[in-house]
Order: sequence, then structure tokens, then C-alpha cells
Amino acid sequence: MNDPKTAPTDRALTALRYQTAARDLEHVVHNIAARYIVQQVPLTWRLLHAIEAEALADLGFASRHDALMLGLFQRPSDLPYPETDETVDFGMSTALPAVFAFAVSAYEQAARGAAQQASQDAAPRRVQAWGD
Repeated sequence: MNDPKTAPTDRALTALRYQTAARDLEHVVHNIAARYIVQQVPLTWRLLHAIEAEALADLGFASRHDALMLGLFQRPSDLPYPETDETVDFGMSTALPAVFAFAVSAYEQAARGAAQQASQDAAPRRVQAWGD
């Protein structure tokens, strides 16, 4: 039986391990998604599944975390998603598997950055006689 004095410490340690693994997985997913983003490949269901498979098979990620922790990031088999070339659209849903959420976040972040860059490029610049 768990000692009541150490149980909170065990829970805190487990929570910390989970947060570390989640940040690690997010970094892995963002790196994978970045390869597609720079090539301007749209996020389709098929690509999302490929990103998920590659991220969860990443040897660095797998070597840094134990099997139990890795299992927490596996998408449950009873959560099927399309595997088509249609653009991903989750609508307003916030209940996404971790890898899916991280990939969508990477694409949204890239879209915001592109929109911000486009608005800066389109903004009129004040021209001065003596140069910039």
C-alpha cells in the first residue's frame, strides 16, 4: 500500500514526467510538421496520420521515456479519423489526440506567422528623402 506521506510526491513526480514527455513530443511533432510547412504542404488527414506515426516512432523520443509513458500518447483505437487527402478540419473541437493537437498547433502557428508577415509587407512604409 502507498504511504500517504510519499504518495503526493509520487504523483508530483509522475505529473512532471508526463509534462516533460508531452513537451518532448510537442517538439518532435513541430520539427516533423516544419518540414511540410516550409514546403507549403497542406495538412491533410493522410499527412496528419503520417506525422503521428513518425512522431510516435521517433527513436529519440522513445529512448527518453518509458513504455508506460509512451502508451499515454497513443491514440485509442476506438478514435478513428479519416485517412483521406482532404484538408484537416476539427471545427471547434478541443478534444484531440496529443500528436494531432501538436501538429494542428504547428500549422496554425505557421499560418499566423505568414499572415503577420503578409500584413507587415503590405503596410505602407514611410519613405524618407535621406533613405531608410
